[in-house]
Amino acid sequence: MELEEEKALAGRAAAGHVRPGQKLALGTGSTTSFAIRALAEKFPSGDHLSIVASSNATERLAVELGLPVRALEPGDKFDLMIDGADEVAPTLALTKGGGGALFREKFLARLSAELVIAVDHTKLVPKLGTRHPIPIEVVPFARVKLLHQLTERALSPRLRADRASGAPVLTDNGNEILDLFPENGVDDPARLDHELRVLPGVIETGIFVGLAHRIYVGLPDGTVQEILPGGGPPP
Repeated sequence: MELEEEKALAGRAAAGHVRPGQKLALGTGSTTSFAIRALAEKFPSGDHLSIVASSNATERLAVELGLPVRALEPGDKFDLMIDGADEVAPTLALTKGGGGALFREKFLARLSAELVIAVDHTKLVPKLGTRHPIPIEVVPFARVKLLHQLTERALSPRLRADRASGAPVLTDNGNEILDLFPENGVDDPARLDHELRVLPGVIETGIFVGLAHRIYVGLPDGTVQEILPGGGPPP
């Protein structure tokens, strides 16, 4: 089975978790886009869903498919957030931000009663930073200083740049992204997340610890594995 098919399986499983009338947050990325398409099929008229998107790209896709998307409101709390991930560790710690929406994704995840993650099987890793860089969103003015500090910490930072133009990739917030390549992965994601976030100029990190409530994994055999905190399947 192709990875795109695995993503579609996981996305549909995540969308199946949504009920009419729920307040829903949507993440960003290729697997999330499959979940959005599945939501549009399941709720063709919106069915009173109330949706906030984590990126302009997600909002455009959802609106094109007929789903109701609105701006964030002061009192917002969400029943559910659906998102993807670049890496999933056995503890359900995540690497996110390959799509550049890490600040908004983490912001919405913290407002959600449940964070459901949909991935293909290649996203399961023994520890974070082994298969995908750890992204951080940074203020452009602080970039030069942060590159120096992160290099001193042996995190091998690289500015994320557009492949065609070479210009820095900007988030929807107007910030830049530095991708970190720790040589031996991340042994303590919570500690690294804290150490990075206290550096002046760092807006947010792509390390998500203690936020995911369940993971749907599309597998090569055409099935979907559901993983809950603790590393095991549901009872």
